[in-house]
Amino acid sequence: MENTRNLRKERIGQVVSNKMNKSITVSVSRRLKHPMYGKFIGKSSKFMAHDEKGECQMGDTVKIMETRPLSKNKRWRLVEIIERAK
Repeated sequence: MENTRNLRKERIGQVVSNKMNKSITVSVSRRLKHPMYGKFIGKSSKFMAHDEKGECQMGDTVKIMETRPLSKNKRWRLVEIIERAK
């Protein structure tokens, strides 16, 4: 019997908080077109992600991946740091 894993969602966003132990808050922004007026609207979502080594800083651009629930609010984990904050 082969173990197949479902495709997991991945998101790229900015770290907005790293004040917790082994946890970060990532803000993911997206632009979508208003269905009636056609104007582009900026929307953002915040995700709590698991950062095992605690290496992320505020302002870093990171890639996160969906995972099993790790705590009450954490359902994402850090995959990689794409760009460090300047």
